[in-house]
Amino acid sequence: MQATAFEQLNETLYHEKLENGLNIYLLPKAGFSKTYAVFTTRYGSIDSHFKVAGGQEVHVPDGIAHFLEHKMFEKEDRDVFQQFSQNGASYNAFTSFNRTAYLFSSTDKVEANLDILLNFVQEPWFSDKSVEKEKGIIGQEIEMYNDNPDWKVYMNLIKALFQEHPVRIEIAGTIESISKITKENLYQCYETFYHPANMMLFVVGPFEPEKMLQVIRDNQGKKTFKPAENIERIFPQEPVPVKEKRIEEKLSVGIPKCYIGFKETKLGQTGTDLLKRELSTKIAMDVLFSSSSETYQKLYEAGIITESFDYDYSSEKDYAYSIVGGDTPDPDKYIESIQQAIQDTINKGVQKEDFERSKRKKIGQFLRSLNSIEFIANQFTNYKFNDIDLFQIVPTLESIKQQDVDQRLREHFNFDQMAVSIVRSAAANKE
Repeated sequence: MQATAFEQLNETLYHEKLENGLNIYLLPKAGFSKTYAVFTTRYGSIDSHFKVAGGQEVHVPDGIAHFLEHKMFEKEDRDVFQQFSQNGASYNAFTSFNRTAYLFSSTDKVEANLDILLNFVQEPWFSDKSVEKEKGIIGQEIEMYNDNPDWKVYMNLIKALFQEHPVRIEIAGTIESISKITKENLYQCYETFYHPANMMLFVVGPFEPEKMLQVIRDNQGKKTFKPAENIERIFPQEPVPVKEKRIEEKLSVGIPKCYIGFKETKLGQTGTDLLKRELSTKIAMDVLFSSSSETYQKLYEAGIITESFDYDYSSEKDYAYSIVGGDTPDPDKYIESIQQAIQDTINKGVQKEDFERSKRKKIGQFLRSLNSIEFIANQFTNYKFNDIDLFQIVPTLESIKQQDVDQRLREHFNFDQMAVSIVRSAAANKE
């Protein structure tokens, strides 16, 4: 077991890679009462086209990663939910564009709950009958999301930004796509992407690292796995231009929702380079749009934005995008105002005091976040799959210079790479 000390943060991270390929990361946190464990596979909604070494290319229906997450909890001989509940654990799972995670938190019976987590994820059981039943359940979930204005304005923006990349496809798929999912599809995807070599276990809480590691070794030592096969994820070539400049939809909303997005063109980075790009962009967005910025104050006082206004930058190796938006009574005025604010800032450059304030703010926010074991666990695995260490965030932030942020402003906020998504009231008259 390898120990890495992060003296600046007073944290020590322990790592071991088992013979079956599973990477284990342990972060003991003295003084906490709760332990949080996340078992994650590098497999998400975008991984619908792939092949393994020596095999043929495989296309599976959209939404299958999310479908598989649902089915993993169902077992022929036991109730996983009841097992966790009897041990006083809170449990959950989620599927994103590029990963699927299973997790629990508990203050007691941590080792028993860890066994439950590892066992149910590593023991698939699917039947034709249960797969057909699940299609109805997930179909209702899809319909619910289709009627959700916040989800719709977000996904419509992604669909406007990207022409070919599967990030533009709904995570849960469509009712039509999930109707094609079979038990055989599920086993094929499970065997491909749920091998320990494609997974990561992260545990954080008040425990002894060696003792916790031995629990995991004992659990994994009782199981046998086929040799890991190299997975080739196949993605279409994404054109540089956005697919559509503007998408509008009408739903039941009291006030219109408007998201503006910018499609990243500087791709292919990993590790520290990817982290620096992400943090530089987030500082730029903070300078532009934080509640203390001139832009926010002007738009809020003018009634163009509301307290729902928010912004974010999502960054992966092969796709990235920023989003700025929220509720607005006048989407067109909002779009014009945001574009003008961006152009003005690009023209004059980021001011030193704004840069320094935002940088200090980001460092402070991250340090406070280390008091949340949920934040640590979820962010650690997300970054690690991109060869980034969560605990390098502070030194990377400290290394960022004002000119780095100015450069990101010019690179990323290119109006040729901009798209807009609007959801208006279904009751409103067509303009």
